[in-house]
Amino acid sequence: MPVMFPPIGCCSGVEDGDGYRRRHQQRKLQMLTFWRDGAERQLAALNAAINTLEQQIQRNKPETQA
Repeated sequence: MPVMFPPIGCCSGVEDGDGYRRRHQQRKLQMLTFWRDGAERQLAALNAAINTLEQQIQRNKPETQA
């Protein structure tokens, strides 16, 4: 049976439970911030597309309906 080693830097045994919890929370915060940034970029793109379409609709309206 092959010997399995934990990933380097993981489970060092020196870190207490509070230190692990803080590291875990920091990683989670970074992940959620990354997701939020992506969602904000997508929202900005959608808003730009909506604004462009609204401008095109206004521009293409016949003069009698204005």
